[in-house]
Amino acid sequence: MLAGGDGASRTMAEPGFNGLTVASFESRMAPEMTRLIERHGGQPLVTPALREIPLEDNSSALRFGHMLLTEGVDVLILMTGVGTTTLFEILRTNSPWDRIAAALQRTTLVARGPKPVSALKAVGLHPTLTVPEPNTWLDLLSSLDAYRSIRGLRVAVQEYGQSNKELLTALRGREADVVPVPVYRWALPEDLAPMKRVIREIVTDRVQVLLITNAAQIDHVLQVVEAENETDRFKRSCRKLVVASIGPTASERLKAHGLPVDFEPSHGKMGILVREASMRAREILAHKAAG
Repeated sequence: MLAGGDGASRTMAEPGFNGLTVASFESRMAPEMTRLIERHGGQPLVTPALREIPLEDNSSALRFGHMLLTEGVDVLILMTGVGTTTLFEILRTNSPWDRIAAALQRTTLVARGPKPVSALKAVGLHPTLTVPEPNTWLDLLSSLDAYRSIRGLRVAVQEYGQSNKELLTALRGREADVVPVPVYRWALPEDLAPMKRVIREIVTDRVQVLLITNAAQIDHVLQVVEAENETDRFKRSCRKLVVASIGPTASERLKAHGLPVDFEPSHGKMGILVREASMRAREILAHKAAG
């Protein structure tokens, strides 16, 4: 009994969601998100907003591979872990890995956070630069600027989801020869009915907390909302509930769509997002109701 007492006390000390309905559009880790919300006392409404699919035409990645092996690339910016792994898998289809690895070792490898670092280590490579938290494209630029000038250098950018036009423009503004390398993209789920059901719950004010774990999620949600002619109601409802964003990149996208950002966790991890949102949700709701 004594051994479990401290854990029970901590659980009681944390307010938790206490039965609040918590919506999430998490895709890759939807089951884990559902369990986390339940563990912290919430009623989960979790449905994917994204379907991750390989590009049917990998010509851009294959052209990059040819360039890497024949002409060389000065800097390779790796934006995501999945994108890094996918890029290497595509390159392997056309060339021996030892040649690819040797060329990458001659390249400045910039990892935007821990997931690309893990993807590099999985194939025996190490990043030249690792972008510190919160791993935004602005943090990436600051790290690169502090490392060296990229004027006149060939800088390849492994893209994911949507192209980051601001990053590409900023790199070109530094007079780099920028080579975008798209390796996968996001699509809407084939069956939109689950998304529409969650959106209906939001616009009818039956959701108290919305968790956003990926910037592309909100693009897809708004795309479906607009198709349903519910944009005004959706934004009005979001102003009443708690919108919790996993970090600055997702927050920027929310604000770009005119949506509020009520909370960011201390670290951009899904478990921390859910736990800390559960601790703050009722306080934020009370403040909104009083305002």
